[in-house]
Amino acid sequence: MSEVALVVLAVAVAGGFGLLIGNLHWRGIGLGIGGVLFAGIAVGHAAEATGLHPDPAMMEFIREFGLILFVFSIGIQVGPGFFAALQSTGLRLNLAAGAIVVLGVAVTVALHAVAGTPLPVLLGLMSGAVTNTPGLGAVTQVLKDAGADPAVLALPGLGYAVAYPFGILGTLIAMLALRGALRISLPAEAAAFDAARRAGAAALPVMNVEIRNPNIAGLRLGAVPDLFDAGVVASRMRKAGGLVVPGRETLAEIGDVLHLVGPADRLRAMQIILGAEVEAALTTRGTALTWGRVIVTRKKLLGRRLGALALADSHGVSISRIDRAGVELPAQAESVLQFGDVLTVIGPPEGLKAVRAILGDERHALEEVQFAAVLFGIALGVALGSLPILLPGLPAPLKLGLAGGPLVVALILARIGHLGPLVWYMPPVANQALRELGIVLFLSVVGIKAGGRFIETLVHGDGLVWMAQGVLITLIPLLVVGFAARLLFGFNYLTLCGVMAGSMTDPPALAFASGMSPSAAAAIGYAAVYPLVMCLRILAPQVMLILLAS
Repeated sequence: MSEVALVVLAVAVAGGFGLLIGNLHWRGIGLGIGGVLFAGIAVGHAAEATGLHPDPAMMEFIREFGLILFVFSIGIQVGPGFFAALQSTGLRLNLAAGAIVVLGVAVTVALHAVAGTPLPVLLGLMSGAVTNTPGLGAVTQVLKDAGADPAVLALPGLGYAVAYPFGILGTLIAMLALRGALRISLPAEAAAFDAARRAGAAALPVMNVEIRNPNIAGLRLGAVPDLFDAGVVASRMRKAGGLVVPGRETLAEIGDVLHLVGPADRLRAMQIILGAEVEAALTTRGTALTWGRVIVTRKKLLGRRLGALALADSHGVSISRIDRAGVELPAQAESVLQFGDVLTVIGPPEGLKAVRAILGDERHALEEVQFAAVLFGIALGVALGSLPILLPGLPAPLKLGLAGGPLVVALILARIGHLGPLVWYMPPVANQALRELGIVLFLSVVGIKAGGRFIETLVHGDGLVWMAQGVLITLIPLLVVGFAARLLFGFNYLTLCGVMAGSMTDPPALAFASGMSPSAAAAIGYAAVYPLVMCLRILAPQVMLILLAS
């Protein structure tokens, strides 16, 4: 059998059986993608026993290329919401998740000092204990750049494999321990979360306001302070003659009712200016107006400001909100259009039809993968990851590596959206496919490389000691931060469960948390912290290796 055929056979068998193993569940808990690692270990053990050794250079290429595909796809996926997650409520959640990461690093450093466990093993344990595969990739890359021999390069994979199973279970145990010790009522937490969400600005709320201020009567709506340019959008207006689309030149009269969209605090401020909130149905049903969602797919409009299109003046329509990667934004004149933005448009049918023609609204375009943009983005990420970065206090330059470079570049490019003809948008199905292919390739190779020594290490070596250390790295940060966040800072329990799952980049834990209540609290907490945590999990092992190995 040729070397190429042997490598492809080993990786394909490990990946295929691993996915089947990962799909097995017991009471909703399974290994997930981690099953590929253990299947790879079995293949590696069999290869060692039979004397068949896949070509190391080919295996290394597959491992690194899989890692690049995985982290770049993650960056493209979470990029649009990454920076928004660092603001307001998201900042509080990210501080808690960041504390879990930092405390996990502290526990790892303490174990290195007290137990004398080799640093490559501990860094693999840390990645496995938090089920973070890109972190393992970062460790492997830094060791490789440092010229470590193959035996040392296999140690992080061994540590990862030993710690991974409890990394999944440990998060669930911490959630249950928190709930039992503090006697938390899940229905009460769900109700509290829903009440807080309605009172805040997590989503774009609406308000119907009747004009009762005599100082407003007779004014153009464009002359009302902050009505059009401060985050509030007037999408519909009921006048004596029926429902109309309000514009800047529309005259306000006592008794007119405006349907306003925007953040809750700004809606309340506008209500104080205009008059009083009323319960009125300003539906387009049975009127000359209609509404629809229009997708921005015309490339020549990307980067243009919404106000520059003059859609309200030209076609008599109002745009109330922009949905960008699942995040609702108020539609403002200064809003910059990106590919895939979904605009909510209200107006006459002919106006809506004209807007669809202008913006594109070609849904099939959302299913196309912009491979040129993907490849150029990967090239930029690899280049950035190869650059040494000098930071004060570090004895050696830091490299983002093949795990960090593509991730950072993907986050930035997804936020930018486009550059000339290149559009960094990836259909969700394609993103998931590339992400899963990448992680399967990576974990297959990591498992195969570790498989030759895994059983021996677990049975005759320090495997059980390493497993115990992995338990400490998993549980201590979760329990300390979990109790502190709940008792000292009053975190909602369901949201906190999402934060805990996100801090461990652990989808099975999110599924478990979401199964406790139909509330969206856990999912929102997970999504808010995941992007930042992923970056920290990739950078932390590199910094530790540079500092502790010097």
